[in-house]
Amino acid sequence: MNKKIFITFLTIPALSLSLAACSSSDDSGGSGESGSDSENSESVTVTDGYDNEVTLDETPEDVVALEWVYAEDLLALGMQPAGIADLDGYNDYLADIEPAPSEDVQDVGTRQEPSLERIAELEPDLIITAGYRHEDIKEELEEIAPTLMYNPYPAEGEGNQYEEMESTFESIAKAVGEEDQADQVLNDLDDTYDELSTEIEDAGRSDEEVLLSLSYLANENVTFRLFADNSLAAQTMEQIGVENAYESEQFEEYGYTETSVDALENYQDQTFIDIPTPEGDRDTIEETLNNNEVWNSLSFVQNDDVHRLPSSTWPYGGPLSSEVFAEEVADTLTNEE
Repeated sequence: MNKKIFITFLTIPALSLSLAACSSSDDSGGSGESGSDSENSESVTVTDGYDNEVTLDETPEDVVALEWVYAEDLLALGMQPAGIADLDGYNDYLADIEPAPSEDVQDVGTRQEPSLERIAELEPDLIITAGYRHEDIKEELEEIAPTLMYNPYPAEGEGNQYEEMESTFESIAKAVGEEDQADQVLNDLDDTYDELSTEIEDAGRSDEEVLLSLSYLANENVTFRLFADNSLAAQTMEQIGVENAYESEQFEEYGYTETSVDALENYQDQTFIDIPTPEGDRDTIEETLNNNEVWNSLSFVQNDDVHRLPSSTWPYGGPLSSEVFAEEVADTLTNEE
C-alpha cells in the first residue's frame, strides 16, 4: 500500500487549510490566484482553541505556522505556508506526507523559540500556533499579524485529541476560506478508514489489541512512550477497528506515558508496534534492547511479534498524518509491509 498521501484537487484551490494563504496553482509560498471559496474576501470571524474570536478582514494569503500540525493542515487544504517553524524537522519527521512544503517556504526558527524578526519579515496575514508553546509571546505575535492559537492536548473531560484535530482543521479551513476542501479531506479520510478496516477484517485481525509505542534514547537507555486512549494515535487505530492495549492509571494530558522496558511485561500477549525515532537512533535502539534481559524475555519478542514503523510516521499531526499512520498499522497487521 502506498504510504504517501496525495490530495485530489476537486477545484483549482484545493490547498488552503491552515491560515497560510489563498490557494495557489503552483508551489509558491502562499500567494497566487484564489479559487472557489477563496474568491470570497468578505471578513470572517474564527474562534480559536481558547475561545478567542479573531476577525480576518480578508482571506489570508500568507500564513505562518509555528507548529508542524498546522503547517500540515494548510498543505492539506492546498496552501503553501509562507513560513514554518523548524522546517528541517518537518521535512524529516513528516517525510511521508504529501503535499510537502515547497522550496519557497521559509524557516522561522524553532517551535520552542520562533524568531519574531523572521516572522515579521514575511509580512504574514495570519499566524497559527499552539497556545501551550507561545502564549507568553501572544502579544508580540499579534503585533505582527492576527494570531490563532489552538490546544492539541485537551484537558480531561474536554474530548480526545482526535476530536480536537478535526475541529481545529475545520477552524483553520474556515479562516482561509476552504471549508469545502476540508470536508473533502475528512470524507476521503473516512473512506480510507473503511477500506483499511475491511482489509484488517479480511485478514482475521479484527479487534486486534496493539501496544503502541514511540521509542527514543535517553541517557543511553531506551524510553518508551506508551499511547493512552485519549491520544490521537490510539483514536486513529480505533477508526480502523484496532484496539489500544495500553491502559494508563491516570489521565495523560499529552496522550502518553513515558516508561522503561520493565512496563512492557504487563502486555506480553499483545502485538507490539513501535515508532523508533529519530531515524539515526534506530540501530542503537535495537542493539540496546537486544542486550536487555527483560526485553528478550517478553513473549512478543520471543514470538517475533515486534513491528517497527518508519521514523517518519508522525502520531501528532493532522488528517494526512493520521491517514499515513492508519495505513502503516493496517499494513503491519495484514503482513503487507
